[in-house]
Amino acid sequence: MARRELGVVGENAVRAPETGATEEGERVGRLVALGRALSDPIRVRMLGLMAAASVEGRGCCGLPDLGAPVEDEGDSPGICVCEFMDYYQMGQSKVSYHLGKLKEAGLVREERRGKWSFYSLDRETARRLLDEAAGLLGAPALNGPDR
Repeated sequence: MARRELGVVGENAVRAPETGATEEGERVGRLVALGRALSDPIRVRMLGLMAAASVEGRGCCGLPDLGAPVEDEGDSPGICVCEFMDYYQMGQSKVSYHLGKLKEAGLVREERRGKWSFYSLDRETARRLLDEAAGLLGAPALNGPDR
């Protein structure tokens, strides 16, 4: 019996493209990462916490106010991992895992200050990803800066 070579199979048994990634493949990859990021209630709550954070400079870990320049009006200077640990009563590795999934999807920015990492919602990327998902599903895109 002749041996038959099988093609590479990607996630969910979908045949992976033979050549380099296509634009559609990249878009699907971004939306899959978005879906993974939003698939856990803790991560959705973390995004909500970051969206609601509007305090310029946050003290944590017994540190004084670490006020950082805010890039865009309305953006938070970030929330430290220790704040998430306290808020959700979970260890640093679990918090970092969840933040990693959000970063992988492009929903959050990480800013290192010394040995501390601060995370903030990347509103522009989040809006773009949600518009892209809406377009894929045939829904109207989100419009305006307030959404």
